[in-house]
Amino acid sequence: MDERWKHVLRQRIRELGRRYEEARHAYWEGKEDAERERDRSGAKRYDLPADEDGNARLVCRRYAERRPVPVDRKGRPACFEPDHPDCEGCREDIRDGTVETYDDRTSTTH
Repeated sequence: MDERWKHVLRQRIRELGRRYEEARHAYWEGKEDAERERDRSGAKRYDLPADEDGNARLVCRRYAERRPVPVDRKGRPACFEPDHPDCEGCREDIRDGTVETYDDRTSTTH
């Protein structure tokens, strides 16, 4: 094989490699976006009041403040810290349907 054909073949292989990496990157990026979107749907799954972005309107047990946060499919708010008693209690309350929530006017126990 002469040098010209080797050069053309190397260029083609590099181009195929770049396209493969672009497709691979797009696949993983799309998969992560889908997982994030699925995780955001926790407010709907646990029948919690949500804002326009789909974040659950929870009253934080740890800091005693109103907080709109995404809730994952396992019932953990985004602010969840493992092994913290208030966070563990909040997660259990979300799963049991007894978590304190709020709307624009008041706090309620859901």
